[in-house]
Amino acid sequence: MALVEREVHVPPEVEAEVYGQFDKYLKKIERTLNVTLINRDSRTLVIGSESAADGAKRVLEDLSALARQDSPITEQNVNYALSLAVEKLDGSVAEMDRDIICHTIGGKPISPKTLGQKAYVSAIQKHMITFGIGPAGTGKTYLAMACAITAFKNEDVARIIMTRPAIEAGEKLGFLPGDLQSKVDPYLRPLYDALYQIMGPDSYQKNAEKGLIEVAPLAYMRGRTLDNAFIILDEAQNTTPAQMKMFLTRIGFGSKVIVTGDLTQKDLPFDSRSGLEVALEVLSKIEEIAFCKLTSKDVVRHPLVQKIVQAYDAYEASGKGTPQNRAERREMQRRTAGSGRDYRRPGGHGSYGGET
Repeated sequence: MALVEREVHVPPEVEAEVYGQFDKYLKKIERTLNVTLINRDSRTLVIGSESAADGAKRVLEDLSALARQDSPITEQNVNYALSLAVEKLDGSVAEMDRDIICHTIGGKPISPKTLGQKAYVSAIQKHMITFGIGPAGTGKTYLAMACAITAFKNEDVARIIMTRPAIEAGEKLGFLPGDLQSKVDPYLRPLYDALYQIMGPDSYQKNAEKGLIEVAPLAYMRGRTLDNAFIILDEAQNTTPAQMKMFLTRIGFGSKVIVTGDLTQKDLPFDSRSGLEVALEVLSKIEEIAFCKLTSKDVVRHPLVQKIVQAYDAYEASGKGTPQNRAERREMQRRTAGSGRDYRRPGGHGSYGGET
């Protein structure tokens, strides 16, 4: 295989950002693309096969452009730039970073980080109803919140309404003290966290007191008509089909709706079907409704989260995590508990020598 050389100019003022601490980003590019990188002054020489050298050049140019925009380069940026180069996909991390939705209270810009997120934000801007489905860490709720706050500040809508089902994540919390709002607030805490980070607690409290921003459990939506509002339904995988239908029929004139969920993290009873699953089947042919499916490639949390999501995807794809297998295991556990015998041991009741 013939080797070729490519030369990339990296401005001195952004070298440290592009190369990473102790050149860790350069080493990552070398390992991933099987190339050799030689840094000379403000030039980086790339040696490798033609496709690999072109890919490495593209990654370095993309990261340089991102650094020149005064954006900090993270490992997620490097990983995604590499995946774009390997899969030969159009787009760049620098270009996506310029699509700023809004800024946090601390001045940090919020923008899509992947092609999947970019398509998701574009769908939100163009459609009245958008479904965002994907694993944890793909920015479904956070980007929806950023779009909602931007629309509210631009006076495109008069209020923001955020809701989610009040359901425990696989454990019973028992009695919760306080009034009704105090009881449901723990389930809505992720929405408050995003609001505080983007809008700030003071601005949120002021608008909440005026009734312009509302965070409420899904049960509060029944019987209402939501006009001129930006509405976000989070954790929609935990809705029943009846709840989903109830929510979607609340929408009034001038409103925009975002429904987010992760079908792999349902907390409903085992034999219950998710309202999100049913909605995907029932509404898929309606042109005015957009469906955006994010994947593990769109995870923008710690790189370890992406690996965890991919590991679970592989486990479920193997058939070990299917409902049928889970049902069989539960039935075996039920029978074991009912008979009083421990089938893991030949002796029966926990001993190898027979009855105790």
